[in-house]
Amino acid sequence: MLDVTVIEDPAAAAVSLDPIRGRLLAELAAGPASAAMLAGKVGLPRQKVNYHLKALERHGLVELAGERRKGNVTERLMRATAASYVISPLALAAVQPDPDRFRDQLSARWLLAVGARLVRDVGTLITGADRARKRLATYALDGEVRFASAGDRAAFIEELTAGVSALLRKYDSPGAEGGRDHRIVVAVHPTVKPRPGEPTSGTTGPADVTGTADLTGTTHITGTAEIQE
Repeated sequence: MLDVTVIEDPAAAAVSLDPIRGRLLAELAAGPASAAMLAGKVGLPRQKVNYHLKALERHGLVELAGERRKGNVTERLMRATAASYVISPLALAAVQPDPDRFRDQLSARWLLAVGARLVRDVGTLITGADRARKRLATYALDGEVRFASAGDRAAFIEELTAGVSALLRKYDSPGAEGGRDHRIVVAVHPTVKPRPGEPTSGTTGPADVTGTADLTGTTHITGTAEIQE
């Protein structure tokens, strides 16, 4: 089972967003189960669960883990193909965010468009690497910092911009024969605090964590480099 996989197909995305099917994915991420085993957990008849499982299987979201005999019946044990799922903007290709339409480094919506492009591009790279059975080398930096004042935050952004820009100028070799282009993304945004009862990190199923923004001064910093081998 993969830790996370990206859904690019619109039909697969629609299937995964069904609440019942999302619940089944969460149950199957915890371990293999049959339709009969799942029926009691989700409060549906076994035949209805089977219907949903077949839909998930058609789109590669669940797979056969094995079979077992129970009386005169052979039960199919299904498992999720990943512990969690991310829907790529490619699932809504016609209306996916395009950060090139406008560029405003202080706009939260532009940051969202950049993040959506990151999900799309990395998802495409993962899919291609899996098909070619090649390793995909990437790097990500994730951390938090609490600024004492808005002035400190502004100074941090200025130094961060200058430092990253200097590295880009130092290592950029546009004319290098055999060189490979890479995208560098660095983002700064207020930390999101989960609502009471929600997990503080990750999820137990395919559902995304939603929360309210904590604007007290803590800032979440993300940097990513995409490297394909």
